[in-house]
Amino acid sequence: MTVVGPVTERWAPEQAGPVHENWQLAAPVGPETDLWALGALLFRAVQGHAPYPEESTAELVQLVCAEPPAFAEECGPLRPVVESLLRQDPTDRLDFEELSGWLRSLVRSAPEPDAGTHVVPVPPADPSRLPIVRRRGELVRRRRAALPDTHPHGRHKRAREGRSSPRSLGRTLLLLILLLLAGAVAYAMLFLPKQKDDGAAGDDRTGSAGQASPAPSRSAGPASGRSTPDGSPSASAPATGTQTGGGPAVADGFTLRKDPDGFQVAVAKGWDRTPRNGSGQVVYAHGNFELILVPGRDSTSSYGSDPMVYQRDKEKELQPYRDSSWSTATGLRTIEVGGRTMAEGQFTWTDGQGRDLFVRNMAILIHGRYHLVQVRGPEAQRDEITRLYDQATATYRYTG
Repeated sequence: MTVVGPVTERWAPEQAGPVHENWQLAAPVGPETDLWALGALLFRAVQGHAPYPEESTAELVQLVCAEPPAFAEECGPLRPVVESLLRQDPTDRLDFEELSGWLRSLVRSAPEPDAGTHVVPVPPADPSRLPIVRRRGELVRRRRAALPDTHPHGRHKRAREGRSSPRSLGRTLLLLILLLLAGAVAYAMLFLPKQKDDGAAGDDRTGSAGQASPAPSRSAGPASGRSTPDGSPSASAPATGTQTGGGPAVADGFTLRKDPDGFQVAVAKGWDRTPRNGSGQVVYAHGNFELILVPGRDSTSSYGSDPMVYQRDKEKELQPYRDSSWSTATGLRTIEVGGRTMAEGQFTWTDGQGRDLFVRNMAILIHGRYHLVQVRGPEAQRDEITRLYDQATATYRYTG
């Protein structure tokens, strides 16, 4: 680990397995490891960064074994190839023949680059002339030999001494920048008006122009780990939202629905509700979007007390993700606040109709039972799905 360091290409899961005690796969290191390295290299070359954080070797090894890589969103036609090569299970990766076929197909279908107007044409090759074979360093010796023997060494020396080096130029620029910064600080201290004392200012905040501005909201969403007394997550709502009967703030375009199955949640206006089905799901739907709510169907006595394990391995609503051959998971994290535990994540998979789905999911543990908030929709509509998900998780309350 010390010699290799935090380099994703060198830490395939089967290589990291011996140093990660919880890793379950034990595939031998072989060609699949080289395919992993190729996938990480293609990801790095196209995306501009590695598929995993590389600040620490120990963290990189743990992430490689426990979480899938980042989305290869900028890889274009290469995306399915890259994401397949970066699968954690070596047996799920493309083999050499499949990879060769994919790459040949992509090369054949790739458009020719636009050469543009500033291109120097290459002169046609003369087949009657043989290439000139030169020894290493021959051109340098000839160039030096062509210099006159009586050149004025003193003039060249003085010219070299008078010419500024890049290092001295960098020092000069740095000195000028520091002087400008010092002047700006001095000007601010001498001439700009001083702020009021914190005790006299109260809750009002005044800008440099003397106009009062409201204090920023301190409410936080699921990402900051806030929760309400009943264990449901709480998130900040947009400033244009409305307050309903002392309950959570609801954004414009949403309405707070008090469901007869024992919960309340903010749903976009105009959505249709489907009564609880045989899987214990209450579904609100509109077009290609679905809000799925499961109020306490599964218990910790049957599914364990770890929401992340439940979400990743046991949650029925994510079974299509586990069954799909083209699926990804990212943003997996556990939130523990006030004795309550939640797990959330982002998932993609291809459904039975060939549609690419993007899913935001949260599993909330309340009084020994799991409550689920899940929003599904087309992968191309990620921002809209996130907006619906944020409102649902911020306003979900168990009332049963």
